[in-house]
Amino acid sequence: MAFKRGLSNVGVHRNRSAGSRLPLMILVFLSVLSPLVFFIGRGLYISDQNSVLSDYSKQNVDWRERLALQSIKNLFTKEVIDVVTTSTADLGPLSLDSFRKGNLSASWKVIGVETSDEDNATSQSNQKAADLKQEIAQVIIGKVFNDDHSRDTPAKTLRRQLRDNRREKRAAELVQQYDEATVKLENEAIARSKAVDSAVLGKYNIWRKENENDNSDSTVRLMRDQIIMAKVYLSIAKLKNKLDLQQELQIRLKESQRALGESTADADLPHSAPEKIKAMGKVLSKAREQLYDCKLVTGKLRAMLQTSEEQVRRLKKQSMFLSQLAAKTIPNAIHCLSMRLTIEYYLLPLEKRKFPRSENLESPNLYHYALFSDNVLAASVVVNSTIMNAKDPSKHVFHLVTDKLNFGAMNMWFLLNPPGKASIHVENVDEFKWLNSSYCPVMRQLETAAMKEYYFKADHATTSGSSNLKYRNPKYLSMLNHLRFYLPQVYPKLDKILFLDDDIVVQKDLTGLWSVDLHGKVNGAVETCGESFHRYDKYLNFSNPHISRNFDPNACGWAYGMNMFDLKEWKKKDITGIYHKWQNMNEDRVLWKLGTLPPGLITFYGLTHPLEKSWHVLGLGYNPSIDKREIDHAAVVHYNGNMKPWLELAMTKYRSYWTKYIRYDHPYLRSCNLSE
Repeated sequence: MAFKRGLSNVGVHRNRSAGSRLPLMILVFLSVLSPLVFFIGRGLYISDQNSVLSDYSKQNVDWRERLALQSIKNLFTKEVIDVVTTSTADLGPLSLDSFRKGNLSASWKVIGVETSDEDNATSQSNQKAADLKQEIAQVIIGKVFNDDHSRDTPAKTLRRQLRDNRREKRAAELVQQYDEATVKLENEAIARSKAVDSAVLGKYNIWRKENENDNSDSTVRLMRDQIIMAKVYLSIAKLKNKLDLQQELQIRLKESQRALGESTADADLPHSAPEKIKAMGKVLSKAREQLYDCKLVTGKLRAMLQTSEEQVRRLKKQSMFLSQLAAKTIPNAIHCLSMRLTIEYYLLPLEKRKFPRSENLESPNLYHYALFSDNVLAASVVVNSTIMNAKDPSKHVFHLVTDKLNFGAMNMWFLLNPPGKASIHVENVDEFKWLNSSYCPVMRQLETAAMKEYYFKADHATTSGSSNLKYRNPKYLSMLNHLRFYLPQVYPKLDKILFLDDDIVVQKDLTGLWSVDLHGKVNGAVETCGESFHRYDKYLNFSNPHISRNFDPNACGWAYGMNMFDLKEWKKKDITGIYHKWQNMNEDRVLWKLGTLPPGLITFYGLTHPLEKSWHVLGLGYNPSIDKREIDHAAVVHYNGNMKPWLELAMTKYRSYWTKYIRYDHPYLRSCNLSE
């Protein structure tokens, strides 16, 4: 009974459980499956609606595309639209990712070569072009998708119009910038291609790279190095009494020196040079093993270096003296010309030795020139070039002064070759009786024994102060060089005179110089100073109190060679007296070295009017880098310096300005072998 009662209880329990599960299943169905049924039904409804409205949507899209294309065509040219269209990627019609994916193809890149500044500039240009394209696209998008505002209020419409105007203006600016960036990119690409063609492509040639020889004369240098080291070890071998090694080094040294000879390139060496190098190398290795001492070798090399430097200084000094000597020595051909002319002159009767138009020599209404020279050929070039470029040669008068030796030659030349309608007169400086040592301080100084020793021993290396040979020139012994300080005494009846050196060439009419207002100054000259050169401290001794108290070291220097002198003002200000005062103070050459420019700077200090630089161009006797246009535009070119145009050491590039005024077919020039 108990067992039955248990079974009955279990059955009752099961019936209760089954009854409670049914409501739970109904609740799950309503909460999960019913929304699913709803969305499925909704989807079917939407698909039906889409099928109904498909034609309408297609028409709407086509209308927007037409509106966008019409707006783009109004804003941009066809070229810009094509650029935007061709620069798109798969992400959309206005994507510019393809333009950002690398600036150049791999064919532009060279393996092993670092990116240059041009590569960086090209990359930046590419990026700039890409940014411009993106900004243009953004402007287009804003323009297209902001046009559909047909129902906006008037205020919104006005704002939209202003916004559209700004966008159009910005778009135009971007298009212009894009065009500029494109042109720049193309130019850089062309430049890069040229650079690659001329510089980089050669590196791909392996044979050329391996066989490039930057030291084309390496064998010559090797032999010289061996000779130097052989000399070092030879001196050490003598010091340490290594007689066998010393003898062997001497033999190899002589062999190498004979083989090297005067060779400066490997091609000049004999075929036995490699054998000599090997033999010398073996001896040097042996000497290194036996004699090498770092301190001792260093000392020997230092001593050899000092000896070589001393030899170089001595040779430079000798070279300077010889160049000065060559520059101031009259060539044989010109000396021959002077002698032949002198003989012909003194064979002439007295009545034929006179020049015509002597009445013009003192006329103040004519253009007067002063020329002091002992070089017949140089003086002829000055006169010929002046006359050939003068507008009215009949108004020009030339006053030539020379020395006793060249007086006959100078007269005879211009008697045979008269300067057309111009007037000319030749004088002998030795006949100026007033020019004596009692009146002229420099003449008295030149006659002293100390001054003669200073000049005639200037070529000796042991002479004190002989390093500055520029001022130790025999021309300073001639009074022709100092006569420029006595112009009123030489030409007492003239008011103005143009002083010319004999190493100048006139290229234009000079009559305009007589109308230049000197503003009460005595000297009209072209200034020669720049920022820090050719100023007074270059010529004068400012450590002397007489100089430092009276002159400004930064005052600008000027050039002798073409100077307009107002002789009336000269006399009023007693210029010659000022010159005498300072020349007397420079008895021992403590104020300036010898020459005429330093006393000229002192005498005419504050009394010089600067002329236009185109009147007078200097430097053709020492400066090889004068601008040709500057020379061609100059009224006067000056061969100041050592390389005078009548010397063999003249610079070829400037010589034609001088030689074109010489008739080389003249019989006297041919007989003395004078040629271009």
